[in-house]
Amino acid sequence: MRLPQRIVCLTEETTETIYALGESDRIVGISGYTVRPSIARKEKPKVSSFISANLDKIIDLKPDLVIGFSDVQAEIASNLIKRGIQVLFFNQRSIDEIFQMILILGSIVNKYKLAVDLIDNYREKINKSKKRKLQYPPKVYFEEWDDPMISGIGWVSELIEIAGGVDIFSKLRLKKSAKERFVKSKMVIDENPDIIIASWCGKKVNKERIISREGWNKINAIKSNRIYEIKSSIILQPGPACLTDGLNKLIEIIDGYNNDKRDS
Repeated sequence: MRLPQRIVCLTEETTETIYALGESDRIVGISGYTVRPSIARKEKPKVSSFISANLDKIIDLKPDLVIGFSDVQAEIASNLIKRGIQVLFFNQRSIDEIFQMILILGSIVNKYKLAVDLIDNYREKINKSKKRKLQYPPKVYFEEWDDPMISGIGWVSELIEIAGGVDIFSKLRLKKSAKERFVKSKMVIDENPDIIIASWCGKKVNKERIISREGWNKINAIKSNRIYEIKSSIILQPGPACLTDGLNKLIEIIDGYNNDKRDS
């Protein structure tokens, strides 16, 4: 059986995973939004954004597989299929589904054992994080978008809990679409989070805009100035980035809250 030799990755997490598996030579095209690993931006031609792709450029690269992500790229997948290109599209929404994606990619590039080892390393980090004893588990509101306000997607909610926080909208994390995770301002006020974390999916977070929302001056996180930004590249990419740097940032924020509470 001949495995794919020329792969186009339309999102960052698959590029990062294939690099981590030591098979970067198979990648012939990447998303223009790719920042991890940084060397990929220097080595590989950019063929897409997130919601659109240059089909002619992709076809010129003669890929034997194009890999994408989510319903947002469904039209790209359809157009590629119509032009005779083989595609594989993931739609992972949880940590377990991220692990499934890594295993599938490991199989595709003939590095299944290494993929298992990678997952074991991520699991070890997760288990170590869970064992931390926190005296003050903070209530956390994670905002994925500001207008409309969207709460954190599944894997983000899980990572908040792994880091020792309590996601105030954890009940929404199983929702597949962003529309199902819309929240109202009053919902956040009523939940009164201790920490607000925002990652506005590709644009810089405006903390002053968050602070000035009507009625938000009553929220503990606003009163204590606990508003944080995490770059979308390390928390909203469902792959190695969120399981490493993203989780580390959440732990840093939540540990900081606990240290301050102990000292007060």
